[in-house]
Amino acid sequence: MLGFIGGTGPEGRGLALRFALAGERVLIGSRDESRAKQAVETISNHLPPDSIQGVHNSQAARESSIILITVPFDAQKTTLEGLKGEMAGKIVVDVVAPLTFVRGRAKAVPVEEGSAALQAQKLLPESRIVAAFQNISADDLLIPDKAVECDVVVCSDDSEAKTTIMKLAERIKGVRAVDGGGLENARYVEDFTALLLNINRIYKGRHSMIKIAGI
Repeated sequence: MLGFIGGTGPEGRGLALRFALAGERVLIGSRDESRAKQAVETISNHLPPDSIQGVHNSQAARESSIILITVPFDAQKTTLEGLKGEMAGKIVVDVVAPLTFVRGRAKAVPVEEGSAALQAQKLLPESRIVAAFQNISADDLLIPDKAVECDVVVCSDDSEAKTTIMKLAERIKGVRAVDGGGLENARYVEDFTALLLNINRIYKGRHSMIKIAGI
């Protein structure tokens, strides 16, 4: 079971949709269960019955073996502190990219711990933290029959957890998983999201992602 914490936004819904299409059972979580159910309604017509459910964040964390964090960065600390017990011993995938917008331009936000993923590791010392999916286009994910032609860089200090998430990533049609090394490298992947958003602003209507040549 995959659980999305704060999964009602475009990135959470897009990833949830793709993994449910790939045959995973999915829980979309929210602080407000009614919002989670509304999020499910926006994508459920593309999915088999009972493949996805909207629940409270605590239920998503408690009942899932792999948990994906898709909250805004300014909500991450409070959210993770409140779910620490439910996520102990589990793979927790941090999808968060700390960003702000100044006059319409995206800028990376410095994080005291070094990155959102490293902050998650500090807050959840008993969880198996992986960083992934920060650079994948939510707009493309939400088009169910479209191949998402990109690489997903996966970083973790837990090699087994990293391998698990690399295999999961490649269940999305068109995605290649790339081993990004340890969690200390997550900052570069997170920060790159700001550049992609600014490229999208220049090339209006485009959804830029990354592909790494030479490997």
